[in-house]
Amino acid sequence: MEKLNIICVDDQREVLSAVLKDLAPLDDFFHVEDCESADEALELMDELDAEGEFIALVISDHVMPGKTGVELLTEISQDSRFIRTKKVLLTGQATHQDTIAAINRARIESYFEKPWKADVLLTTARSLITEYVFDMGLDYQPWMEILDNAVVLRRLS
Repeated sequence: MEKLNIICVDDQREVLSAVLKDLAPLDDFFHVEDCESADEALELMDELDAEGEFIALVISDHVMPGKTGVELLTEISQDSRFIRTKKVLLTGQATHQDTIAAINRARIESYFEKPWKADVLLTTARSLITEYVFDMGLDYQPWMEILDNAVVLRRLS
């Protein structure tokens, strides 16, 4: 079975812990990794890619030291290895311009303002991972228990 990874990026450990807690139902099916900076996330993505693993989803805060979340997600969207990786911006401090840049340059799939609703974040993550599985042409059967059934039915019809 392919190894699918979810990477969560935020420079605030409390926020990162909250995101990981909200995504905990996915732990039995996917590797959920956490990073405290954009550079750490990019390094991890390089390592996972070199090991033949897949990065299905990146959820990133925007305001971080060094690279912002929009810069991180833009860099990911421009890397041919991660062209199908799904991207979510999760922030409480993005300006209108930042949001437009995230949509236009980073081609994010979803945007959440802090505080977010845990169930909506989890549902969105499941849907995006399901889309990723089909976009990559992977066998969806091993993850059928956790994938978004509506997306599976839509993609199979």
